[in-house]
Amino acid sequence: MTSFASSSLKAILGPTNTGKTHFAIERMLAHRTGMIGLPLRLLAREVYQKLVDRIGAQHVALVTGEERIVPAAPRYWVATVEAMPLDVPVECVAIDEIQVATDFDRGHVFTNRILHARGLSETLLLGAATMAPVIRKLLPDAEIIHRPRFSTLTYAGSKKISRQPHRTAIVAFSATQVYAIAELLRRERGGAAVVMGALSPRTRNAQVELYQNRDVEFLVATDAIGMGLNLDVHHVAFADNTKFDGHQSRPLTPAELGQIAGRAGRHMHNGTFGVTGQCDEFDEELVQRLETHDFEPIRMLQWRNTELDFSSVQALLGSLERVPEHRSLTRVPIATDQHAVEFLSRNEAGRLATNRASIELLWSCCQIPDYVDVSPAQHGEIITRVFTDLARRGHVNADWIAEQIRFCDNVTGDIDTLSNRMRQIRTWTFVANRKNWLEDPAHWREKTRNIEDRLSDALHERLTQRFVDRRTSVLMRHLRDKHMVSPEVNDRGEVSLEGHLIGSIEGLRFTLARSEDGDAKGLRNAASQAVAPEIAKRADRITGAPNEEFVLG
Repeated sequence: MTSFASSSLKAILGPTNTGKTHFAIERMLAHRTGMIGLPLRLLAREVYQKLVDRIGAQHVALVTGEERIVPAAPRYWVATVEAMPLDVPVECVAIDEIQVATDFDRGHVFTNRILHARGLSETLLLGAATMAPVIRKLLPDAEIIHRPRFSTLTYAGSKKISRQPHRTAIVAFSATQVYAIAELLRRERGGAAVVMGALSPRTRNAQVELYQNRDVEFLVATDAIGMGLNLDVHHVAFADNTKFDGHQSRPLTPAELGQIAGRAGRHMHNGTFGVTGQCDEFDEELVQRLETHDFEPIRMLQWRNTELDFSSVQALLGSLERVPEHRSLTRVPIATDQHAVEFLSRNEAGRLATNRASIELLWSCCQIPDYVDVSPAQHGEIITRVFTDLARRGHVNADWIAEQIRFCDNVTGDIDTLSNRMRQIRTWTFVANRKNWLEDPAHWREKTRNIEDRLSDALHERLTQRFVDRRTSVLMRHLRDKHMVSPEVNDRGEVSLEGHLIGSIEGLRFTLARSEDGDAKGLRNAASQAVAPEIAKRADRITGAPNEEFVLG
């Protein structure tokens, strides 16, 4: 995408809940063509669906590492930042969450888009207000527009996990923590939905639907919710304030805490944030910074050379080591793809990369993400096999791919087993979506997508079974929704609501069904209120019955 002199460049900066992404979508739709780059596959899916609902699927393309929906003549492109098709000229380009340019793993890609991705008429850079100083230095011609938050954010102190208010998102930074908190909420409050970045869009959407439909009143999430996912959250509670960032375990910065806390209170509704579990109370200075969105400005972005030398593998590695010339840029630490090049350069793959075309192909293969998070050597073996097949045959061996995919095609097992298979199928979905890597790419895209969908549904089912007490959630919903069907009583006196046994009634006495978790707080009250009309009906029958129907026993 080439920049034209007349093209306007704007940085739309501000805290969460300022409507930046919504503004960018409206601006993009005001042009005949446009493209928006988003930080998460989940978010790209969400924006794609919004555009499809508004203007029709024939006008919108979706491109992520693992998904490619491109109609015959799309006018608007929605993509993850890494997957943006930069060779497609469009009038308006928007890059969301530009502060990710500080990230050690992905930051250099965001920096590249900030510096080079341009619309023919308009370019919008969206992100945190902390980016203003570095944008001024790197892009002195950019117009910086600050947007205020629509609602206020207030600190609510510390509360036990079991005493959190309804419509709370509890944030933790490991799957183990997320699961433990969700288990506690199931026992104490009827359950919780679970949202993590590793979930597929399909699983995540199904879990969010549980929460948005108010089947459960709580959400337990990682910092994935900090990236623009719009949810009906009134309160954010931090169960921890440290995370492992891929390199070390470290405290979250005030800006990172602010990004997550800002998910509380959407649009004009005010929100609160606090701490829970083992997380220490926030000190006064931190609270003030979070409430006023006052954070240290970002002064340095991660950068990596994109003008690569493909004359030899060693030349490629040398060009990746180049240092930036601008003082506001720093060379990114060695990334997974560079480790992969080094690994392949030492084995048989290195001997096959002898000319520009084969070295470019080797570099493309090294872009396969390590979704499973295996050792560099194991990941390198997968890339070696893909590259050697492509270099020798012109396509990846179909029997080998079929064997890898068959291993993932199994929806039995627990949450961790299904999550692991999900990560593995994402690798093969990525491979299937590369141009000309497979003999029958349409077949393999369909196959991998089908497996991911079935794994997603199975994972959603397991998460719900483990972390949602369906009986409690249906009773709680019955209290709120007066249009729900009344409980059914069979001839044995068993009381059911939407197919869930909630207890039994004998005469005027109701007995709550036993639960393996023990009775959740509020459950007995909710059940009693649900059967109250039936008891009132029985009492009316007694008071209205003639004397001869009464028998002394």
